[in-house]
Amino acid sequence: MRARGRARLPHWGTAVTIARFVKPTSAQMRELARRDPALGRALARVPPFPGFPGGAERVVRSHFHSLARAIIYQQLAGKAAKTIHDRVAALGPSGRFPSAAELLELPDEQLRGAGLSRNKIAALRDLALRVESGRLKLASIGRLDDEVIVERLIEVRGVGRWTAEMFLMVRLGRLDVMPATDLGVREGLRRLDALDERPSPAEVLERAAAWRPLCSVASWVLWRLAEEKPS
Repeated sequence: MRARGRARLPHWGTAVTIARFVKPTSAQMRELARRDPALGRALARVPPFPGFPGGAERVVRSHFHSLARAIIYQQLAGKAAKTIHDRVAALGPSGRFPSAAELLELPDEQLRGAGLSRNKIAALRDLALRVESGRLKLASIGRLDDEVIVERLIEVRGVGRWTAEMFLMVRLGRLDVMPATDLGVREGLRRLDALDERPSPAEVLERAAAWRPLCSVASWVLWRLAEEKPS
Protein backbone atom coordinates (compact mmCIF):
# COMPACT_ATOMS: atom_id res chain seq x y z
CA MET A 1 0.00 0.00 0.00
CA ARG A 2 1.17 3.56 0.46
CA ALA A 3 4.57 4.06 2.02
CA ARG A 4 3.04 4.92 5.38
CA GLY A 5 0.04 2.65 5.04
CA ARG A 6 -0.65 -0.99 5.80
CA ALA A 7 0.38 -3.92 3.67
CA ARG A 8 -3.16 -5.25 3.46
CA LEU A 9 -5.16 -4.80 0.30
CA PRO A 10 -8.05 -2.37 0.83
CA HIS A 11 -11.68 -3.47 0.48
CA TRP A 12 -13.13 -1.44 -2.37
CA GLY A 13 -16.62 -1.61 -3.75
CA THR A 14 -17.28 -2.17 -7.44
CA ALA A 15 -19.67 -0.81 -10.01
CA VAL A 16 -22.51 -2.57 -11.75
CA THR A 17 -20.89 -2.01 -15.13
CA ILE A 18 -17.19 -2.93 -15.28
CA ALA A 19 -15.12 -1.96 -18.28
CA ARG A 20 -12.29 -4.19 -19.47
CA PHE A 21 -12.66 -6.62 -16.58
CA VAL A 22 -10.95 -9.90 -17.40
CA LYS A 23 -9.21 -12.56 -15.38
CA PRO A 24 -5.80 -13.83 -16.46
CA THR A 25 -5.93 -17.08 -18.36
CA SER A 26 -4.20 -20.24 -17.17
CA ALA A 27 -1.74 -19.85 -20.02
CA GLN A 28 -0.92 -16.29 -18.93
CA MET A 29 -0.38 -17.43 -15.35
CA ARG A 30 1.95 -20.23 -16.47
CA GLU A 31 3.90 -17.78 -18.62
CA LEU A 32 4.23 -15.38 -15.68
CA ALA A 33 5.60 -18.18 -13.49
CA ARG A 34 7.98 -19.24 -16.26
CA ARG A 35 9.38 -15.74 -16.73
CA ASP A 36 9.93 -15.30 -12.98
CA PRO A 37 10.50 -18.64 -11.21
CA ALA A 38 10.69 -17.00 -7.77
CA LEU A 39 7.29 -15.40 -8.26
CA GLY A 40 6.04 -18.69 -9.69
CA ARG A 41 6.99 -20.53 -6.50
CA ALA A 42 5.22 -17.89 -4.44
CA LEU A 43 2.14 -18.14 -6.68
CA ALA A 44 1.95 -21.84 -5.89
CA ARG A 45 1.66 -21.29 -2.14
CA VAL A 46 -0.27 -18.04 -1.62
CA PRO A 47 -4.07 -17.80 -2.03
CA PRO A 48 -5.03 -17.67 -5.71
CA PHE A 49 -5.40 -14.31 -7.39
CA PRO A 50 -9.10 -13.50 -6.94
CA GLY A 51 -9.57 -11.18 -9.87
CA PHE A 52 -11.21 -7.84 -9.28
CA PRO A 53 -13.91 -6.74 -8.85
CA GLY A 54 -15.41 -9.67 -7.03
CA GLY A 55 -18.66 -11.21 -5.98
CA ALA A 56 -21.59 -9.34 -4.51
CA GLU A 57 -19.47 -6.21 -4.01
CA ARG A 58 -19.99 -5.37 -7.68
CA VAL A 59 -23.32 -3.73 -6.90
CA VAL A 60 -22.49 -2.22 -3.51
CA ARG A 61 -20.95 1.11 -4.43
CA SER A 62 -20.75 3.59 -7.26
CA HIS A 63 -17.42 4.89 -8.55
CA PHE A 64 -18.12 8.13 -6.65
CA HIS A 65 -18.78 6.26 -3.42
CA SER A 66 -15.61 4.22 -3.77
CA LEU A 67 -13.43 7.27 -4.31
CA ALA A 68 -15.15 9.12 -1.47
CA ARG A 69 -14.61 6.10 0.76
CA ALA A 70 -10.91 6.03 -0.14
CA ILE A 71 -10.61 9.68 0.90
CA ILE A 72 -12.41 9.02 4.20
CA TYR A 73 -10.17 6.04 5.01
CA GLN A 74 -6.88 7.86 4.40
CA GLN A 75 -4.49 7.94 7.39
CA LEU A 76 -7.00 6.27 9.70
CA ALA A 77 -7.12 2.85 11.30
CA GLY A 78 -9.72 0.60 9.76
CA LYS A 79 -12.22 0.59 12.63
CA ALA A 80 -12.16 4.37 13.09
CA ALA A 81 -12.41 4.93 9.34
CA LYS A 82 -15.38 2.59 9.05
CA THR A 83 -17.16 4.38 11.86
CA ILE A 84 -16.76 7.75 10.16
CA HIS A 85 -17.68 6.31 6.75
CA ASP A 86 -20.86 4.78 8.15
CA ARG A 87 -21.80 8.06 9.82
CA VAL A 88 -21.41 9.87 6.50
CA ALA A 89 -23.44 7.16 4.78
CA ALA A 90 -26.21 7.67 7.34
CA LEU A 91 -26.54 11.27 6.15
CA GLY A 92 -27.78 10.09 2.76
CA PRO A 93 -31.33 9.06 1.84
CA SER A 94 -32.41 5.87 3.64
CA GLY A 95 -28.93 5.45 5.08
CA ARG A 96 -27.41 5.18 1.60
CA PHE A 97 -24.12 6.96 0.97
CA PRO A 98 -24.86 10.41 -0.47
CA SER A 99 -24.49 10.94 -4.20
CA ALA A 100 -22.25 13.77 -5.40
CA ALA A 101 -25.21 16.16 -5.59
CA GLU A 102 -26.50 15.10 -2.18
CA LEU A 103 -23.10 15.49 -0.55
CA LEU A 104 -22.78 19.03 -1.89
CA GLU A 105 -26.07 19.92 -0.18
CA LEU A 106 -24.89 18.72 3.23
CA PRO A 107 -23.61 21.53 5.49
CA ASP A 108 -20.07 21.33 6.81
CA GLU A 109 -21.43 21.08 10.35
CA GLN A 110 -23.10 17.77 9.58
CA LEU A 111 -19.99 16.38 7.91
CA ARG A 112 -17.79 17.49 10.80
CA GLY A 113 -20.30 15.92 13.16
CA ALA A 114 -19.76 12.62 11.34
CA GLY A 115 -16.06 12.88 12.20
CA LEU A 116 -14.59 14.29 8.99
CA SER A 117 -11.69 16.71 9.20
CA ARG A 118 -11.78 20.03 7.36
CA ASN A 119 -9.27 18.71 4.81
CA LYS A 120 -11.36 15.63 4.08
CA ILE A 121 -14.52 17.69 3.76
CA ALA A 122 -12.72 19.90 1.24
CA ALA A 123 -11.50 16.82 -0.65
CA LEU A 124 -14.97 15.24 -0.75
CA ARG A 125 -16.51 18.49 -1.95
CA ASP A 126 -13.88 18.83 -4.66
CA LEU A 127 -14.61 15.29 -5.85
CA ALA A 128 -18.36 15.92 -5.80
CA LEU A 129 -18.04 19.24 -7.62
CA ARG A 130 -15.93 17.69 -10.37
CA VAL A 131 -18.45 14.88 -10.81
CA GLU A 132 -21.47 17.18 -10.81
CA SER A 133 -19.87 19.68 -13.19
CA GLY A 134 -18.85 16.94 -15.61
CA ARG A 135 -15.16 17.68 -15.28
CA LEU A 136 -14.72 14.14 -13.97
CA LYS A 137 -16.90 11.73 -15.93
CA LEU A 138 -16.92 8.65 -13.73
CA ALA A 139 -19.65 6.88 -15.69
CA SER A 140 -17.34 6.49 -18.69
CA ILE A 141 -13.94 6.52 -16.99
CA GLY A 142 -13.54 2.76 -17.38
CA ARG A 143 -13.22 3.20 -21.14
CA LEU A 144 -9.96 5.10 -20.77
CA ASP A 145 -6.40 3.80 -20.66
CA ASP A 146 -4.80 3.28 -17.26
CA GLU A 147 -2.48 6.27 -17.27
CA VAL A 148 -5.20 8.62 -18.49
CA ILE A 149 -7.42 7.49 -15.62
CA VAL A 150 -4.61 8.12 -13.14
CA GLU A 151 -4.08 11.61 -14.57
CA ARG A 152 -7.78 12.41 -14.26
CA LEU A 153 -8.10 11.13 -10.70
CA ILE A 154 -5.02 12.76 -9.20
CA GLU A 155 -6.44 16.14 -10.16
CA VAL A 156 -8.95 15.61 -7.35
CA ARG A 157 -7.92 17.03 -4.02
CA GLY A 158 -6.93 14.22 -1.65
CA VAL A 159 -6.49 11.62 -4.39
CA GLY A 160 -2.90 10.62 -5.05
CA ARG A 161 -1.38 8.15 -7.44
CA TRP A 162 -1.68 5.24 -5.00
CA THR A 163 -5.43 5.77 -4.62
CA ALA A 164 -5.80 6.03 -8.39
CA GLU A 165 -3.86 2.80 -8.86
CA MET A 166 -6.05 1.00 -6.34
CA PHE A 167 -9.09 2.25 -8.23
CA LEU A 168 -7.64 0.83 -11.44
CA MET A 169 -6.83 -2.54 -9.96
CA VAL A 170 -9.51 -3.27 -7.41
CA ARG A 171 -12.46 -1.41 -8.88
CA LEU A 172 -11.90 -1.57 -12.64
CA GLY A 173 -10.19 -4.94 -12.62
CA ARG A 174 -7.14 -3.81 -14.58
CA LEU A 175 -4.50 -6.53 -14.74
CA ASP A 176 -1.30 -4.57 -15.29
CA VAL A 177 -1.10 -2.18 -12.34
CA MET A 178 2.07 -1.90 -10.29
CA PRO A 179 1.76 0.40 -7.24
CA ALA A 180 5.50 0.80 -6.82
CA THR A 181 5.32 3.16 -3.82
CA ASP A 182 3.20 0.72 -1.83
CA LEU A 183 4.83 -0.47 1.38
CA GLY A 184 3.39 -3.98 1.10
CA VAL A 185 4.58 -4.38 -2.48
CA ARG A 186 8.08 -3.23 -1.56
CA GLU A 187 8.23 -5.48 1.51
CA GLY A 188 6.89 -8.42 -0.48
CA LEU A 189 9.57 -7.93 -3.12
CA ARG A 190 12.22 -7.72 -0.42
CA ARG A 191 11.10 -11.13 0.80
CA LEU A 192 10.67 -12.58 -2.68
CA ASP A 193 14.23 -11.69 -3.67
CA ALA A 194 15.73 -12.16 -0.17
CA LEU A 195 16.98 -8.58 -0.07
CA ASP A 196 18.45 -6.90 3.00
CA GLU A 197 16.40 -3.74 2.49
CA ARG A 198 13.15 -2.87 0.80
CA PRO A 199 13.69 -1.86 -2.82
CA SER A 200 12.94 1.70 -3.88
CA PRO A 201 9.89 2.42 -6.04
CA ALA A 202 12.20 2.81 -9.04
CA GLU A 203 13.70 -0.60 -8.35
CA VAL A 204 10.22 -2.11 -8.04
CA LEU A 205 9.29 -0.73 -11.46
CA GLU A 206 12.48 -2.06 -12.99
CA ARG A 207 11.83 -5.49 -11.50
CA ALA A 208 8.21 -5.38 -12.71
CA ALA A 209 9.26 -5.53 -16.35
CA ALA A 210 9.21 -9.33 -16.08
CA TRP A 211 5.62 -9.34 -14.81
CA ARG A 212 3.87 -7.35 -17.52
CA PRO A 213 1.07 -7.55 -18.54
CA LEU A 214 0.10 -9.12 -15.19
CA CYS A 215 1.55 -6.66 -12.67
CA SER A 216 -1.70 -6.72 -10.71
CA VAL A 217 -1.24 -10.45 -10.17
CA ALA A 218 2.35 -9.89 -9.06
CA SER A 219 1.18 -7.13 -6.71
CA TRP A 220 -1.32 -9.54 -5.16
CA VAL A 221 1.45 -12.09 -4.57
CA LEU A 222 3.76 -9.48 -3.03
CA TRP A 223 1.02 -8.31 -0.65
CA ARG A 224 0.47 -11.88 0.46
CA LEU A 225 4.20 -12.38 1.02
CA ALA A 226 4.36 -9.18 3.07
CA GLU A 227 1.64 -10.56 5.34
CA GLU A 228 3.41 -13.84 6.04
CA LYS A 229 5.10 -14.29 9.39
CA PRO A 230 8.88 -14.38 8.98
CA SER A 231 10.21 -17.92 9.09
